[in-house]
Amino acid sequence: MQIVAIGSRVFVTSFQLAGVKGVKVDSAPQALTEINGMGDNSGIGLVLLSDDIGKEIRQQLTSLRAKRPIPLIFELPSPGSKKEKVDYRALLKQILGV
Repeated sequence: MQIVAIGSRVFVTSFQLAGVKGVKVDSAPQALTEINGMGDNSGIGLVLLSDDIGKEIRQQLTSLRAKRPIPLIFELPSPGSKKEKVDYRALLKQILGV
């Protein structure tokens, strides 16, 4: 199964450096369109979504999660967020259990 990161250029690039495919989006509706399009692709098992985009479409994401468990949609802190500094590579390893 593949992993796809969806978010800003900086968010996506951080994961691309770790070998994860990325989709750069500029808005929450654009991210939702990308996620909906991934439902038919059985090769994608995990979507890593920037939380700044995810918060705007959280209700739609909850509905999607209830309808289809795969791909798993996981929200992560976006670069520059007021949360503590995030090491995306370590976080990805933790999610995957590597």
